[in-house]
Amino acid sequence: MAKNIAVGIDIGTYQIKVVVLENVRENGQDNFRIIGTGFAESKGLRHGYIINSADTERSLNIAINQAERTANIKIRRAFLSIGGIGVGSVISHGSLIIPRADSEITEIDVKNVLSIAESEIPSNVSINRKIIHTIPISYKIDGKIVLGQPIGMKGIKFEAKVMFVTCLEHHLNDLITTVEDCGIEVINIMASPLAGSMVVLNKTQKIAGCILANIGSETVSLVVFENNIPISLDVFPIGGTDITNDIALGLKIPLEEAENLKINDGENNYPKKRLEEIILARLSDIFDLIESHLKKLGRSGLLPAGIILTGGTSGVSTIEDLARATLKLPSKLGSINFTTDMKNCQIKDSSWSVAYGLCVWGLSNGEEISFGTLSGSNKPKNWLISWFKQFLP
Repeated sequence: MAKNIAVGIDIGTYQIKVVVLENVRENGQDNFRIIGTGFAESKGLRHGYIINSADTERSLNIAINQAERTANIKIRRAFLSIGGIGVGSVISHGSLIIPRADSEITEIDVKNVLSIAESEIPSNVSINRKIIHTIPISYKIDGKIVLGQPIGMKGIKFEAKVMFVTCLEHHLNDLITTVEDCGIEVINIMASPLAGSMVVLNKTQKIAGCILANIGSETVSLVVFENNIPISLDVFPIGGTDITNDIALGLKIPLEEAENLKINDGENNYPKKRLEEIILARLSDIFDLIESHLKKLGRSGLLPAGIILTGGTSGVSTIEDLARATLKLPSKLGSINFTTDMKNCQIKDSSWSVAYGLCVWGLSNGEEISFGTLSGSNKPKNWLISWFKQFLP
């Protein structure tokens, strides 16, 4: 594939989505244009992790073949997202004494303080887990918060507050192995909530403070931003499938019919009030989890840009109103803007944001986004994806 083309693969519990994005130089500016998409029903997954790799591989091949036909290219390399209940974040702190006589903080000191913060993660939290993102939230020099880059400043005690995004190592290995068994080299990995945030959220929202919640079929993933920095990331094992199951049980109807009612609750032969009660009950559970998460962060009701909702279940009617009432925050549905030459582009809503965000990440070679290269091994060792330049306070 050409260097100005990137492929993003989002392996979700409900669907697998593949996006092919091209960077076109026009009038001295870089413009991203979608040239290919593919999707398939996910099989062999549960809550975002693989339970049957053969089934998942077959589904992935269907999506990849579609994307190759629409883009008229052979896909050999791709950026991959990881989601599911094995993904989460932990905050840790590191500190060191500057040993040099001039007391000037260097790039080596920054790397060292991040390493110290990593070593301070409790073993019961880090066991069986792999760090996939290291994101500095704030720095201090001699007890004072640093505004901007600490490199070049002077002081004795240098401290860092760092968010580490982690995932279960065997889930990551299974994911990479399945993709590579399809003949695709994994260039790099990004946590799904962060990938989605790259194309759904704007800088103003990230600076003011907001929460991006992706309500998928079996999981709710969220990332909280403040001062343009992600300060928390988590995934809950609840989603749209639970709403569908509740409707099926409550109205004694088949799952297929319940799924249709969940999204299209207009004219039907069932009591509208009863249907609304069932849907609102489960959505309330979801927003209660999000509210509890914000309370732990001390951000309950304190994010001016509010909550931005994405994912397949975000299409449920009244979801914005319920989010606004439960969280006491502004609420809106997320959307993505894109350019395409495709006659029948499949991207119609924000459920494609993760795959699209991966492509944007892959084509963004400027200073704002930095990422490392992942070894093609199906059991990667001693690698750390570092993209924290985007989040330097």
